[in-house]
Amino acid sequence: MASHSDTLVVFFGATAGANGGKLGSDEREIILLVWQIVDLHEKKVGKIQQQLIKPDTLELTDQCKEETGLSVEELCKAEPLDTVLQQFQQAVSAEVKALGRSSYTLCVDGPLLIRQALHPEASKKNLVLPECFYSFVDLKREFHKCCPNAGPVKDLTLPSMLEYVCLPAVNEQMAGVREVKSMMMVIQHILAEPYDHKFSSFETVKYKFESGACKTEAVDSETVIRARGLPWQSSDQDIARFFKGLNIAKGGVALCLNAQGRRNGEALVRFINSEHRDMALERHKHHMGSRYIEVYKATGEEFLKIAGGTSNEVAQFLSKENQVIIRMRGLPFTATQQDVLGFLGPESPVTDGTEGLLFVKYPDGRPTGDAFVLFACEEYAQNALKKHKQILGKRYIELFRSTAAEVQQVLNRYMSTPLISTLPPPPMVPVPVLATPPFITTSSTRDCVRLRGLPYTAAIEDILEFMGEHTIDIKPHGVHMVLNQQGRPSGDAFIQIKSADRAFMVTQKCHKKMMKDRYVEVFQCSAEEMSFVLMGGTLNRSGLSPPPCKLPCLSPPTYAAFPAPTAMLSTEALYQPPLLATPRTPQPPTHSPAPTLTYYSPQPQLYMNMNMNYTAYYPSPPVSPSTVSYFAAPPGSMAAAVAQPAPPVLPQPGALVRMQGLPYSAGVKDILSFFQGYQYTPEDYSSVMGVNDQARALIQPKEWLCL
Repeated sequence: MASHSDTLVVFFGATAGANGGKLGSDEREIILLVWQIVDLHEKKVGKIQQQLIKPDTLELTDQCKEETGLSVEELCKAEPLDTVLQQFQQAVSAEVKALGRSSYTLCVDGPLLIRQALHPEASKKNLVLPECFYSFVDLKREFHKCCPNAGPVKDLTLPSMLEYVCLPAVNEQMAGVREVKSMMMVIQHILAEPYDHKFSSFETVKYKFESGACKTEAVDSETVIRARGLPWQSSDQDIARFFKGLNIAKGGVALCLNAQGRRNGEALVRFINSEHRDMALERHKHHMGSRYIEVYKATGEEFLKIAGGTSNEVAQFLSKENQVIIRMRGLPFTATQQDVLGFLGPESPVTDGTEGLLFVKYPDGRPTGDAFVLFACEEYAQNALKKHKQILGKRYIELFRSTAAEVQQVLNRYMSTPLISTLPPPPMVPVPVLATPPFITTSSTRDCVRLRGLPYTAAIEDILEFMGEHTIDIKPHGVHMVLNQQGRPSGDAFIQIKSADRAFMVTQKCHKKMMKDRYVEVFQCSAEEMSFVLMGGTLNRSGLSPPPCKLPCLSPPTYAAFPAPTAMLSTEALYQPPLLATPRTPQPPTHSPAPTLTYYSPQPQLYMNMNMNYTAYYPSPPVSPSTVSYFAAPPGSMAAAVAQPAPPVLPQPGALVRMQGLPYSAGVKDILSFFQGYQYTPEDYSSVMGVNDQARALIQPKEWLCL
């Protein structure tokens, strides 16, 4: 087979709109093709051929009429583009064969005709272009090699090239023929001495977009654009088709997602060089279907932020090249790999079976209901997409085309979400109080476990039985059941373990173990995270937040109504979880001669958001207290406190008792009769009545109450 440089086909075209340096920028159709063959070895040239093309829209701009001299009447008699391209291929192949050659290469005056006009139009009309249109020679670049002082490549024109080599301008009135003759004169000149030029640099158009993982190397900002206004269901292949004719870097399409993980109609596209990026910018407000797409410049940092990823799991999943990626959304949380494979069926086999599946999970291991699937070919992917909104279990499943960049973006988004968000500590003032082991200390060491999905009837004994042999690893007073604002079990519990290693073993052995008729999820966490939740925070997909609920609001306490000495613990400390909008972090206990308690200053600014309803979780009273609302200290600690010199403060903070759920008609006498048999003085109690269906009382007996 002869080399591509043996035969050139000088090729020229014009559209029904802008031509020259703006060719293809207005989406107008091609209406004229002119070509001529030259044998580079024999220096022979063929006959100039011209073909008119009938566009779908029979409308010519004034500029087009002036430059080409064509009319709508002439175009009405022409053939459509697909027919003309077939005639072109047949005519050129026959002529090349007559010259004794077997192959040829197109030679154009700049890449716009091939990249900006022919390929985009063929893509929109679903035409399959012959192979010869995927490789070409740019005459401007070849001329620049011979005459580097003629000026930059982008500034070269046919008249300027002829003028530089002292050749006369072509005197031809017919559009297209004039340009082809001028190109032929330049080619013949650089083939002769003293240049003896060899055509060896061939530009190519990629047949298809190559998907794959984006490398985390630096990305040139001169190669990136942002496309806006994309249909939400568009895939990376659809975007590559919109930019057909331009070469996109491997894995260079990154679909942008919104805060909910759904596509927002934008994408970042990375091209192989700045020249292709500049041509992409000329497609601003070109159409994808019925929508016009806006194209703007973007930076390499923006692209890496969306498409970059460092997860080994993602890198391994995307290591298989030339795979079609499908995203599944809405999977049941209990769905397994075999469930997904069975749902897709034998007509859409997954690449390498279970290795072609990637489930998206939260940092604590919980499934999100999303998964990505690899398919070896387009046919298998199409079969899978036919199952869109079919039922798996009791849920319908959504299936979409996806990209490697979207896989990384989704995994990065979910895996970077902290289990508990970090909140700034509130202003606090210390007040003396007893510090004993039952009070929780905050630490970032992951020596705690969280139990989720407990039966609402589960008690501490059930949890100990559930832990089995790991019960010996539980710290004293280390089981903390979480109650909702109605005082009922929330299905969650926290357990403090003696070490992080033992906590990890608990999660491995007990995760999804059955308790009664339910399986319980077990996750490793830190004491700091546990304290946040027990102080009133909630765990959700976004980390820690106090979401609105039906909790009745409490009126701010009136401090004048409690003329207690400075030693008396104020009601704000007792009622802070439901009152304060922001969960508070308890301070670690200190071992000082005068024990101290961290409590919240009764300042009005702390109640700014008090009228908002928030979920407040309370630990169950029978176990270790987690907030200053509960002061359940063992009697032994009381004796230790009494043995010390008593400062002018509350002597036994553990003797404060909180009552919730009092009848509306309950009065002071009813409360005192309830505690009949315990010693207290009249000045040691106060009654605090709430609003709506809440009623509470605070009382300070003189001895320890075991409730």
